[in-house]
Amino acid sequence: MLLTRQDLLSLEQYSAERDAFRERVMAHKKNRRLQLGEHLSLYFEDKLTMQYQIQEVLRAEKVFEAAGIEEELEAYNPLIPGGSNWKVTLMVEYKDPAERAEALTQLIGIERKTWLQVEGFDKIYAIANEDLERETDAKTSAVHFLRYELDNEMIAATKQGANVNAGVEHENYSFEETPVAGNIRDSIAADLA
Repeated sequence: MLLTRQDLLSLEQYSAERDAFRERVMAHKKNRRLQLGEHLSLYFEDKLTMQYQIQEVLRAEKVFEAAGIEEELEAYNPLIPGGSNWKVTLMVEYKDPAERAEALTQLIGIERKTWLQVEGFDKIYAIANEDLERETDAKTSAVHFLRYELDNEMIAATKQGANVNAGVEHENYSFEETPVAGNIRDSIAADLA
């Protein structure tokens, strides 16, 4: 399920196909973004979203050497679901920078209080920021990387159409959605083996 150099377009190919590829990815992402209240979004990552991210980084940094491409693959492949999990980028989103800065001091630990739940099963809390620490005693980050692990029964239920619920149980930010919209549920069900 991971990306290899063979999955990537050369800089020249990507330049020629970028607009069409970007349009395809943006349409795909519409079914993979879950808004949790006014200021929190979950972006469910997969092979296509990571391919796009890598292609954009290679383009912006004009990377064409094998070692540089491998570095990007090593950085982004861990964000691709492995068949028993969902990999998610959590974004704390405030338009006003001062308001965002203040909110980040109030939302320490929010990544560990964000949950998903397959109907009929217990809530699943995220395993957060396995790559590096993203908070201090004074504030949290606006971006977190989460992994939600499902057992075989949860996977089977999701693939058979069970609803998926989501929410946040943080003292300064609470939200519950039941159930997740069908287009998002169907899209993330495809991430499971």
